[in-house]
Amino acid sequence: MTDPACGVAHGHVPAGAVPDRVLVAVFASPVAGALLRTGADLGWHPVLVEPDTGRPAPPGLPGGVVRVAAIADLAEELAGPAADVVVTDHHRDELGALLRDALTRPVRWLGVMGNPRHEGPHVAALAALGVPAAEVARVHRPIGLDVGSRTPAEIAVSTLAGLLADRNGRPGGFFPGG
Repeated sequence: MTDPACGVAHGHVPAGAVPDRVLVAVFASPVAGALLRTGADLGWHPVLVEPDTGRPAPPGLPGGVVRVAAIADLAEELAGPAADVVVTDHHRDELGALLRDALTRPVRWLGVMGNPRHEGPHVAALAALGVPAAEVARVHRPIGLDVGSRTPAEIAVSTLAGLLADRNGRPGGFFPGG
């Protein structure tokens, strides 16, 4: 009997897309582009939320990307329990409203990029909108595995590795002794 993971690695078992994975990148940015490209390769259905309809999408997005202006515009299957929502810019004025709306949906995971040495601006933005502290605490920050990311692609890999670990009930990082 062949280990299924080995079968995938050797091309004997098709890996295929995972139908219950949705990746929602909030705000068009270089990191959002890298997240959606790599996420699509990993089986996530890519979604971009950008409230500024005049802002161009990041270059090189994969086919099939859904683009909407607000979380509220997403169909239930795109903002439901299969959705992982990553906010890629914590300096935008729309941050609080978009996070508030995401918190009303049954998303699986919600996180905001940012420096872990400072309180995230999302905390004050959500408090100003009357979002209870228990709901604010559902927002993950920092996000991804601590690998010292410096580029949009590295941030995307770190974030997606963290999401995969979380989905699979794993802590992330190297295997013991690895």
